[in-house]
Amino acid sequence: MNLDQYLTREDALSVAQLRERIGVKSDIQVRQWRHGYAGRRPSPEYATAIEIATGRMVRRWDTRPEDWHRIWPELIGTDGAPAVSQSPAPAAAGQEG
Repeated sequence: MNLDQYLTREDALSVAQLRERIGVKSDIQVRQWRHGYAGRRPSPEYATAIEIATGRMVRRWDTRPEDWHRIWPELIGTDGAPAVSQSPAPAAAGQEG
């Protein structure tokens, strides 16, 4: 379930409650993640905090679908985890292009 789907549920935390639980300074930040404004995604730390705050209804891979498997490779193959396709290895530090 993505963040937008979660926040539309009747039993979900409000944006303000979620913000307080994960330690974000502003509701605006949560709303930007909710709607993917300008491609914004929570940091790995906030993605983990969202997973905990939502009782694992929103998983880390839901908030970071493009790179979760690189950040948390230990989650590959766990129950509910999306399949991971073969992709090129990330560029070495300082060699992004």
